Amino acid sequence: MSKVMIIGCGGVASVAIHKCCQNSEVFSEIMIASRTLSKCDALKEKLAPTTKTIITTAKVDADCTEELIALIKQYQPDAVLNLALPYQDLTIMDACLACKVPYIDTANYEAENTDDPAWRAIYEKRCEELGFSAYFDYSWQWAYMDRFKEAGITGLLGTGFDPGVTSVFAAYAQKHYFDEIHTIDILDCNGGDHGYPFATNFNPEINLREVSAPGSYWENGHWVEIPPMSIKREYNFDEVGEKDMYLLHHEEIEALAKNIPGVKRIRFFMTFGQSYLTHMKCLENVGLLSTTPITFNGQQIVPIQFLKELLPDPSTLGPRTVGKTNIGCIFTGIKDGKERSIYIYNVCDHQECYREVESQAISYTTGVPAMIGTMMVVNGLWNKPGIYTTDEFDPDPYMEALNKWGLPWKVVENPVLVD
Repeated sequence: MSKVMIIGCGGVASVAIHKCCQNSEVFSEIMIASRTLSKCDALKEKLAPTTKTIITTAKVDADCTEELIALIKQYQPDAVLNLALPYQDLTIMDACLACKVPYIDTANYEAENTDDPAWRAIYEKRCEELGFSAYFDYSWQWAYMDRFKEAGITGLLGTGFDPGVTSVFAAYAQKHYFDEIHTIDILDCNGGDHGYPFATNFNPEINLREVSAPGSYWENGHWVEIPPMSIKREYNFDEVGEKDMYLLHHEEIEALAKNIPGVKRIRFFMTFGQSYLTHMKCLENVGLLSTTPITFNGQQIVPIQFLKELLPDPSTLGPRTVGKTNIGCIFTGIKDGKERSIYIYNVCDHQECYREVESQAISYTTGVPAMIGTMMVVNGLWNKPGIYTTDEFDPDPYMEALNKWGLPWKVVENPVLVD
């Protein structure tokens, strides 16, 4: 029995909250806290009659650490699940530290204003030290390690699907299938169709920033950085079919490179159709992906935030999205002196997700692991003071929970490898 504060009320948060309410034996009480109280109240009204979980709601500005501290002290949760924007990770972590409450999130920190001179100075130094130039990395949150240890609380980073489940797949492969893992290819395929000329399946601002950034991968102990979308492969995905996929930078590579001994190469690929890429390139060319504020009619606006308001809200895509996702990892390495390769993956159906929780599969595949990771922490199965990613704990109870709560996985021996 636990009491959890959930910050955020968007598409992923809605799924996680649905799942917490299905799991009342663990989540006896939850608070939904967001900047927009009406969204929290509407979700409570929908779910309260169907669950034994006691739901309360609150208004909070996740950019304001003082507000967060006051609300945490008032509610006294056993853990805080951050499903707000990655921009707000650090303010929420600061509040959890002040209140000595465990912290869980699904995505690592990103700065909102990447043109701020103070942030740029730190960022450029980090680029030089880390070997890649993505606007997001774990170093900002890993810097909290000693403070979380001193406070005696767990910080669990990245318990979505990728990062999150894919990292647990790696820990599971390392524990049960390999003596040495040599390569990891993380493949994220969305075979869904929402019918719009252009839309993103999660927050447009975050999605477009990540996709338009330089790609990078880990090889032989260092980072290799490439121009955006410059490495393309084709892969035939189970239950989806053949898709084009492109190499991107992704945060779990950074953690796996640190935590999987002897790994020689880690890459991350995501599928995109040509229409998506054409639209994105056009938007980039006319400046709408910029984070630099401009003045328009006497007001300052950020182009990518303006674009976000023009695009369909990802939370509205559920009813119209058909098809399936396939997300997983291909591992190669050595077991008992022999070469081995396996593929661990999950297939998720957009319409089945919508029938269950009124959400498309992208939010579902992130929201379910958010609930599971939080369950691991509050049940004490993953309880270690400090800051950790999901590959640093025993993967077995998490893998068991994936099967139970809607994300069943398969293991295939000798899969087709990515060249």
